[in-house]
Amino acid sequence: MRVTAGMTAPAEWLLFGLVAVIALGLAWSALPQCAAAQSLAVRPRERVNEEMFVSIGGIDQWITIKGNDGNNPVVLFLHGGPGDAWSPFADAMFGGWEKEFTLVQWDQRGAGRTFGKNGTLIESTMTIERMTQDGIEVAMYIEKHLHKRKIIILGGSWGSILGVYMAHARPDLFYAYVGLAQVVNMRKDQSASYARVLELTHSAGDQQATTELAKIGSPPWDSDALSKWHIYRKWEVAYQLKRVTAPPAASKISPAYSSPQERSQYAAADDFSGVHFFGLTLTGPLEDVDLPALGTDFSIPIFILQGQEDLTALPELAKAYFDNIKAPRKQFYLVPGTGHELSAAQLNLTLKVLVEQVLPLASNH
Repeated sequence: MRVTAGMTAPAEWLLFGLVAVIALGLAWSALPQCAAAQSLAVRPRERVNEEMFVSIGGIDQWITIKGNDGNNPVVLFLHGGPGDAWSPFADAMFGGWEKEFTLVQWDQRGAGRTFGKNGTLIESTMTIERMTQDGIEVAMYIEKHLHKRKIIILGGSWGSILGVYMAHARPDLFYAYVGLAQVVNMRKDQSASYARVLELTHSAGDQQATTELAKIGSPPWDSDALSKWHIYRKWEVAYQLKRVTAPPAASKISPAYSSPQERSQYAAADDFSGVHFFGLTLTGPLEDVDLPALGTDFSIPIFILQGQEDLTALPELAKAYFDNIKAPRKQFYLVPGTGHELSAAQLNLTLKVLVEQVLPLASNH
């Protein structure tokens, strides 16, 4: 059951923590500057290419680390869905970014190979709070493993929710947050999306769509919620396709993830996470997401890139949220011709923002 457009089935970003590597047997109080210098020393230029399970939040979780130079700043991708890991598609989507950045893909709790390793028994642990802590632990692991002070986090759709939670919880770990297809308040996003789609069907003279949407009414739905959601979603997807003009992001699956077993595992994770977070009656944890309630003051720079034609997370809601944000630096970008799924134009602009706006932040600290 694919319950959300979690960005083109690939999708999300890398997090770093704080490094404090102390020489064995030496007290920190005796050699603080020496230890810090050793832990953060610039290493010879060397390509990074690692993949592994790491113990995060009490379970094994899958991460990959790729980049042309281990000295480059790190980007931690927070994929959408929930459950739509970006790892299988990362080489096609983000491979060109490895010149300037070290890229970390993380299959979140309930997604991709992490789901394959742990199965459905972890469902009771899949709360937004636990997922946020997972992300923080991944960031701290990457920071220590790669000898970094901080990292950059980039989240899309569901990952944009997780990224904001992480930025609030541990801003000291991050140079900046970059959000794609930023979700703000799930119930408000759904109601606004329904209204926009109904308006579009009416303007198009689409009597069937207008009648079906009018019959179910606007969300939230008190009864038969899932059936009504499927009707609404059918027309949202149809009209999203009509409005998107930008070419989609590359989504070729890497050979390592292309076997029937891997594909089946990916689909099972997508269904499992979707059902859990949305709920069969649309009362799951995601339905209560309200980012403004977390506060709008940030101590790190915030960059949001929103598809101008996004019918899942309407750009005007994301812009209203952005306008209320207080941050050391912030910028909002509308991407023409782009809906909720990643487009090639959106990824090109994102890399441009990372190189021109975010990279200097990492270089100056």
